[in-house]
This record gives sequence, structure tokens and C-alpha cells, in this order.
Amino acid sequence: MGIKMSEKFEKKRIVIKVGTSTLTHKTGKTNIARIAKLASVLSDLKNEGREIILVSSGAIGVGVGKLRLGEKPSETKGLQAAAAVGQCELMFLYDKFFSEYGVVVSQLLLTVGEIDDEESKEHLIDTLNQLLAYDCLPIVNENDSVSVDELLNGDNDCLSARVAQITNADLLIMLTDTDGLYDSNPAVNPSAEPIRKVKEINDEIRAIAGSAGKKGTGGFVTKIKAAEIAVSSEIPVVIMNGAKPTDIYKVLDGKPVGTYFEVVKND
Repeated sequence: MGIKMSEKFEKKRIVIKVGTSTLTHKTGKTNIARIAKLASVLSDLKNEGREIILVSSGAIGVGVGKLRLGEKPSETKGLQAAAAVGQCELMFLYDKFFSEYGVVVSQLLLTVGEIDDEESKEHLIDTLNQLLAYDCLPIVNENDSVSVDELLNGDNDCLSARVAQITNADLLIMLTDTDGLYDSNPAVNPSAEPIRKVKEINDEIRAIAGSAGKKGTGGFVTKIKAAEIAVSSEIPVVIMNGAKPTDIYKVLDGKPVGTYFEVVKND
């Protein structure tokens, strides 16, 4: 169900994607304790010899809380302004908590279009690889303040898959506000059962992917699209609840956490 690591803790390159719902409280304000715990876990994984790339949503949500707006703006310019404020606050918190463990972080604001452009992609790959060589922890986010498409379509899920793809990652873990993919919407159907393993992303899986959550712009539809991108590049994916970042250890120990998407073997 999970990714069984070797007993010698063989170095693995892991992309972790964290959503807005994981980083904020129901009040809309920043979940400081959650961010602190996530920084602790990821720092510890680096100490074990793993290379970690964090793809983080949350700039708009954190910005809304920082500006005390009460709710997300309805206009694009308001969302862009909230993202600008929130990105500053988000990186301040990441830098603060990671620095407590001696981890240097870096910020990359991207769009999917930049990854699609061959020249930009090569520069990005070089930068990410050099940051990892410097033992930094790259933190990637959409450039929401200038890119309207990403802002409105919530493409951070797919962005995380593309980052995993271009960096030849060994695993993509997506942290969200549910315990993985269910066979029906658990918010509507109390009898919904979690799907622990997906061998193939087919029309049935896409049909039950669900709708967008309340805080983030992406929902399970975008997560399934992201999983398709990753598994087609032979990168396994785990979608799990981000409420307990320490459960990442269980994933790496091969324990059944969240929903595990098997890779598609390319001939």
C-alpha cells in the first residue's frame, strides 16, 4: 500500500504537496502548529538522507487571514493581492520553522506554462538540482499574484506532479483534508469507504473524484489529474490526510495510509 524503503534508508527524492486546508484552521487563520510539525518531519527526513521538495499552496488562504478579510475575495485582483501578502507570510513561517532544524529553504514561484517551455524548464531543472546539491529544501508555489490561470484553476496539484516529473522524483505525497479517495463523497454518504489502492486511473476513478473543497481551489479532480501525470512517469503517488504530518513516516514504512496509486509501467 505504501512505499517500502530499504533498511539502509536509501536516498530517495520525494515531492510533498501540501494544500491550503492543511495549512489553515477552519477560521481561515494560519495553522501554526501544523506548519511547525510539517517542518519537523520534513527536516527529519532530510536528516535520514532524503531529498525533499515541498510544493505548497496556501498563499491566498494565509493572506486572507493576515489581512483579516473574513473570507476569500470574489474578484481576481483581490485574490492576487491576498496571494502577494500570504506568500510573504508563508515563506516567513517556513523559514522560521525549518531554520530551527538547520534547514535552509528556497522559494520558487512557477506556472505550469514555464514548465511547458523547454528553455525555462531546463533552467528550472538546473536550479532545483543545484538547490538539492546545496542541501537546500526548495519550496515551490504557483505564482498566483501574476498568473490568473493558476489562480483560478487551482493547478498546484498538477504543478506538484510536473515538478516530480522533471526532477525524476521517486515518490509524490499529496497532503489534503481527507483520508484519501473514497468510493463516494464522505461528506454526503456516511457509509463511504476509503479506496486504499488504485491500480489504474480509469473513468470510474475519475467519476468518483469529487468536487473542490471549501478552502483550496483544487479538489480531488485535480488530484486525480496530478496522479495521472505522476504514475505515467513511473512515480507512485500517495494522497493522505495532512492533519498528522508524522503519518508520512508510516507511508515510507510501507503502511496503508491514504490512497496509494500504483505506477504505470512504460515499455
